[in-house]
Amino acid sequence: MNKENKASAAKEKIKKEPLFHIAKRAPLPFWKSAMIRVIAVLLALVVCAVVCYILGEGKVNPLELFSKLFEGNFETERKIWRTLKDIAVLLCISLAVTPAFKMRFWNIGAEGQVLVSCLASVACVYYLGSSLPNGVLLLCMFGAALVTGILWAVLPAIFKAKWNTNETLFTLMMNYIATSLVSFFLIIWTPDGSSSLKEFQIGQLPVVYNQYLLLVIIVALLTVGMYIYLKYSKQGYEIAVVGESQKTACYIGISVKKVIVRTMIVSGALCGLAGFLIVSALDHSVTTNTVGGRGFTAIMVSWLGKFNPFIMVLTSFLIVFLEHGAQEVSSDFPAINSAFPSIITGIILFFIIGCEFFVNYKLVMRQKEESAK
Repeated sequence: MNKENKASAAKEKIKKEPLFHIAKRAPLPFWKSAMIRVIAVLLALVVCAVVCYILGEGKVNPLELFSKLFEGNFETERKIWRTLKDIAVLLCISLAVTPAFKMRFWNIGAEGQVLVSCLASVACVYYLGSSLPNGVLLLCMFGAALVTGILWAVLPAIFKAKWNTNETLFTLMMNYIATSLVSFFLIIWTPDGSSSLKEFQIGQLPVVYNQYLLLVIIVALLTVGMYIYLKYSKQGYEIAVVGESQKTACYIGISVKKVIVRTMIVSGALCGLAGFLIVSALDHSVTTNTVGGRGFTAIMVSWLGKFNPFIMVLTSFLIVFLEHGAQEVSSDFPAINSAFPSIITGIILFFIIGCEFFVNYKLVMRQKEESAK
């Protein structure tokens, strides 16, 4: 009777267990994880081709459409440099948010931190440009941008460290304050009511070969520096420990509050650098749309890059490549819906993000227990 009860209990347990469950996967070799991502991209392209054929009512050749993605980025030298420029700006902002995200401090305020830094740089040009030589003016712009970016980032950090406030909401709300400040100063600086500030002819970085090369070089050096900082420095180690477990950090003598404030100072300083570069190397002005949403896109770049600056170069390239390619598709295929390029971009990003599930997790099928003999 006892054996029968055990067998019955085992059968009942099997019935209640699900057919499969999700389990954490052991770290995969590089070639396997790379293969999963390549397969995800290929599947995304197949789905895009099918959607293209259906929405285009058979009039749009999917292969021709995909070729336009490449033409939008590499058809001419001007397009190549435009792609490199946009990758550099997006990567710079992504590097800025990476230390905070690796620490599990959800800094959603990079958009505002970069924007107020742009505003500070333009203010230096507006008020000091006529009285300072260009080199000194650039130093003032750089210093003002760094200080403003740090201030905008360290306020949420102090409140988080001292009163454990929600950093996501805090940093997000400060984006709106930054936008309002830019609107306010544009009204002051444009008495004609246009709220559109003309490009300055002073306070510009020197041109090396072309307008974008110096910007690309600076961001490339910053990428290497950030990798070394996060991988080999003591502060990078402390950021990683705090991100894994604050209790463990406290146990081994790391001051969590100090690390939070210090890391956000670094993050804000890099946002300030991004704002300075945007004003001095690219726009030479400021509007409420100067950052253009790249502060939010940088979050995805950092997350997909696993907080590794070198991998983030690839993710930045992917997003810029899709964005420019979508613009080319819109201009060359007026017959299709204007939202179609965004659909293609969304499908590809969906597959790339979704494949991370299969890199980190696996499905485990239910194993039947042998009946008691």
